[in-house]
Amino acid sequence: MSDAPLICVRGEAVVEAEPEIARLSVHVQSQESDRRAALDRLTERNRQCLDLVESFGEAVEKVETGGLSIMPLLKYKRREGDIRGYRGTVWIKITVRDFPVLGELVARLGELERTYVNGPEWELRPGSEVYERAARQATHEAVARARGYAEALGARLTGLVELSDEGVGRTPEAPIALAAAYGASRGGVEEEPEPIDLEPETQIVRAAVEARFTATQPDLEPR
Repeated sequence: MSDAPLICVRGEAVVEAEPEIARLSVHVQSQESDRRAALDRLTERNRQCLDLVESFGEAVEKVETGGLSIMPLLKYKRREGDIRGYRGTVWIKITVRDFPVLGELVARLGELERTYVNGPEWELRPGSEVYERAARQATHEAVARARGYAEALGARLTGLVELSDEGVGRTPEAPIALAAAYGASRGGVEEEPEPIDLEPETQIVRAAVEARFTATQPDLEPR
């Protein structure tokens, strides 16, 4: 076993970057006295929502259906059998890549009848180079710190024993804010709603590594 001195350090990095995508969560609902009518109305409203989203073309990167439910509404909470109606819900997940259209999309979704819009949630892509950049900066910090300790002892680094990645992650933010709520149907022809001003939220990525280096024998003679 080598008797070379070891210098153990931890390197950290914090990187700020602009988000790369925005996610919206949309819930479309229907409520009717008849189960089939509730399902038919839900199908219609779901199609209206999807048609609106698709009209934004390549600005929308992905549209997914997160779930669908049709549930009976009871007249009395503690008694089975008395059903006063049925409620249907479709959950649609939308990923937007073109931020300039996001405010218009949210505003127009909010105009749809019985539509609930939550978001946007700003994110980096899973394979974003920002994560790699943060990891590299954390590694450079570890090397610089170890070299500084070695120089303070009158020694120099001679090799790397171990480099351990503690992980790279995005700093959690506050819960998603409500962007739009239930729209009400209105008769007649109306102008499109004004786009909502939405400012992208800066993404904060943190990375940390632990490293062990070998070094020459320190010069501990008093000076």
